[in-house]
Amino acid sequence: MKEFVYETMYILRPDMGEEDVDQNIRLYEEMLKEAGAEELEIQHRGKRRLAYMISKYREGIYIQMNYQAPGGAIATLERAMRLSEDVIRYLTVKQVVRAEEPEVAEAS
Repeated sequence: MKEFVYETMYILRPDMGEEDVDQNIRLYEEMLKEAGAEELEIQHRGKRRLAYMISKYREGIYIQMNYQAPGGAIATLERAMRLSEDVIRYLTVKQVVRAEEPEVAEAS
């Protein structure tokens, strides 16, 4: 099974406590690890103002995850986020990874 590099950004409700936020982060991290994700990097971006109201909220807590995983892991993750009342928005993007081109030695 081929693995790709993904970036998932999700927004949690702004009225959640820090402990609940950490619990959500651990939940999705474990879900990805169980699905075979590797090189998992999580960035807690903090509370920010939204560009427009989402589910009656003007702010949200942004979390960014970068990881390498098989495609099936994304469906499982996004289904859990869709069913969660804590996640008000999410987006997963497959990143383009370019292979490094070998350097060509110049002939003198």
